[in-house]
Amino acid sequence: MKNFLRNWGSGIVLGAMLLSAHAQADEFRVGFVNTDRIFRESAAAKTAQAKLEQEFAKREKELSDAGAVLKAASDKFEREASTLAESQRASRQKQLVDQDREFQRKRREFQEDLNSRKNEELQQVLEKANKVIKQVAETEKYDAVLQEAVYINPKYDITDKVIKALNGVGTK
Repeated sequence: MKNFLRNWGSGIVLGAMLLSAHAQADEFRVGFVNTDRIFRESAAAKTAQAKLEQEFAKREKELSDAGAVLKAASDKFEREASTLAESQRASRQKQLVDQDREFQRKRREFQEDLNSRKNEELQQVLEKANKVIKQVAETEKYDAVLQEAVYINPKYDITDKVIKALNGVGTK
């Protein structure tokens, strides 16, 4: 009976050691990538932002100028309203309302177009980043890489590696 218990006890210790060694060999590696940082700091994102600014600069200037003209006309109307005949006042007020409505429509269209193009550009950056994330994960043997988390220990953050690799991809 003693030999059985001794062998059984040795077997448990040996089994625990094997399981421990196996668990260490199969260590689960996880990384985290901060997508917002990629959108702010990567060369691809900065290039996309510059492209959008250039693409929309003319329309933005036109809107700004139209807003200034509308404001000047509104201010002028405010100053002169008390001296105008009722029919002139009503006519100019209607004209200002129509101009404001048109300005607001153009501003909405501009914002919608800008948002649509921004989403397109960010989607392209995200696709490039996801390819790089996969490459980093495979190269460094990560089992999982998360892009969204409520909390992540900074030691698991691989965002800098991904940004460096993504910037390297953009320069090739």
